Amino acid sequence: MSDPGQSKSTTTQEPAQHDDVRAVEEVVAAREAIFREIGKVIVGQEEVIEQMLVALFSRGHCLFVGVPGLAKTLLVRTLAQVLDLKFSRIQFTPDLMPSDITGTDIIQEDPSSGRREYRFIEGPIFANILLADEINRTPPKTQSALLQAMQEQQVTAAGRTYQLDPPFFVLATQNPIEQEGTYPLPEAQLDRFMFSVYLDYPAERQEMQIVAETTSHYAGNPQKVLNGEDVVRIAGLVRGVPVAEHVLSYAVRLARATRPTEQSAPDFVREWVTWGAGPRASQYLTLAAKACAVMHGRYAASREDVRAAALPVLRHRVIPSFAAEAEGVSSADIVLRLLETVPMET
Repeated sequence: MSDPGQSKSTTTQEPAQHDDVRAVEEVVAAREAIFREIGKVIVGQEEVIEQMLVALFSRGHCLFVGVPGLAKTLLVRTLAQVLDLKFSRIQFTPDLMPSDITGTDIIQEDPSSGRREYRFIEGPIFANILLADEINRTPPKTQSALLQAMQEQQVTAAGRTYQLDPPFFVLATQNPIEQEGTYPLPEAQLDRFMFSVYLDYPAERQEMQIVAETTSHYAGNPQKVLNGEDVVRIAGLVRGVPVAEHVLSYAVRLARATRPTEQSAPDFVREWVTWGAGPRASQYLTLAAKACAVMHGRYAASREDVRAAALPVLRHRVIPSFAAEAEGVSSADIVLRLLETVPMET
């Protein structure tokens, strides 16, 4: 005769496992639908869209680096439309104030009583997807207005704290070619971004398609695929994806190998790196691997998933030394060499 307790445990586990399988299948279908709908407006940029979704489902944020005219704003607005999320855009300028981002108190008079009282007017940060355009054009004081929101999903203004509605996703852009009159993001703020995403010029065939569509009557009409509740649920599913110890070890070893003070750091890291990635990099490598696994229909993260996320996670956390800059070695070059140097197996 079977143990009733054991039978009950098996019975309760099977539906849970079935629900997880169905949930992963739904995420795979949603990913394909998102790509299809965004493709009605955006030509190419599949890798960029993939990295945006990984960050979104990991509850992270993205820093876009690319020259003007690559449809960064249109891409982010289209993503918000497809996910049925509230979208807000802030054009960062040298005279932008923190209250222009978070909101401010105004004095309002009650028509019936004539009594005056302060009322908080929400700023553009109260959105689900926030595009911080040319974030390095505003002083550090204003840049820091985003820090609390990005880390804690809340805003403090005039001594009061306001919660932001989930999901909250920041995509900031930087122009790599115009550095005059800019304020480089401090390392503490750079570290808040899960991914540094580089947008490159389109291929010739893609550019021909872009020109043909944007100079005609063509107007893409992307349909909604998910909503805010769906995104929050998928983010919860990602957190529950199991990670084997050897996968976790690979993520940690990659991050630690970027630190020149680490005993196991390669010689080229000691020569070319001033500061390496902190523990948040290990966390983001692991979360990105989980999200990548779910989006591609797998139920556990792999070392290949960690490897795929290494460049966007690490390149803005590795600070090249003067020697590296003199030799024309970028942080991306260092990360790519690390991927060849750090073994996937111990």
